[in-house]
Amino acid sequence: MKVPKVGAVAAVTALVLSAAGCGLLPGDEDKPMIQIGIKFDQPGLGLREPGDKFSGFDVDVARYVAKELGYAPDHIEFKQVYSSDRELMIEQNEVDFIVASYSINEKRKAKVDFAGPYFVAHQDLLVRSTESGINKAEDLNNKNLCSVTGSTSAENVRTKLAPKAGITEVGGYSECVVALKESVLDAMTTDNAILAGYAAQDINQGKFKLTGLKLSNEHYGIGLKKGNTDLQTKINAALRKMVQDGSWEKAVAANFGSVNFKNEPAPQITEGR
Repeated sequence: MKVPKVGAVAAVTALVLSAAGCGLLPGDEDKPMIQIGIKFDQPGLGLREPGDKFSGFDVDVARYVAKELGYAPDHIEFKQVYSSDRELMIEQNEVDFIVASYSINEKRKAKVDFAGPYFVAHQDLLVRSTESGINKAEDLNNKNLCSVTGSTSAENVRTKLAPKAGITEVGGYSECVVALKESVLDAMTTDNAILAGYAAQDINQGKFKLTGLKLSNEHYGIGLKKGNTDLQTKINAALRKMVQDGSWEKAVAANFGSVNFKNEPAPQITEGR
């Protein structure tokens, strides 16, 4: 379910109460632009800012890969993706590839291929800074928490971590943040990198804290059309170069350096060649 940003609190309250694909590469004159799917509402990872500017670690990775594929910055078109429609956008050729906190798993690999991984995150919980009753996953039972439709985090809570928890799934993480801030919900769950980005925003300073739990291991990959091994190989080569020349560490420091967040080292690439 996608909930508009306007009236997000009311919409989430109601829910609680009621319970690239084409892979064309440089040199193709018919495709002068490369279309890359990213999140538009994830501070620190993928954020659309005023003036149609984009920032975040995923954005930096996407730009680096595009550069290595031969695309100039002004030939990159960023397209917004939601967690629930990433596979569909790839399958319908709406993007060339997706860099959007996209965890690699077997269910998704049945529909799309991945390059990477390029980052390792862990599922965690974001709670209000005054919260003292949620310190482990089991504490979520009989609590109301928020995640986004199609995320692995919501599925982990539902099937493994706290089956008695009430889960509200919305279209974007920013809606969860608003509901948490307004005390409509008790916690928000997703990857720690995403949560850290929200907690570090100026408007949220002092309002939230991460519990510091490592509830899962999430290996972020770059999603692309199934069977496009040529593009997969080229993206993997770009990711390896990004680590080797220091650009990966530089991007991590630029996007997470102001937050009390310790990232994992750059992971070994396991998908494709």
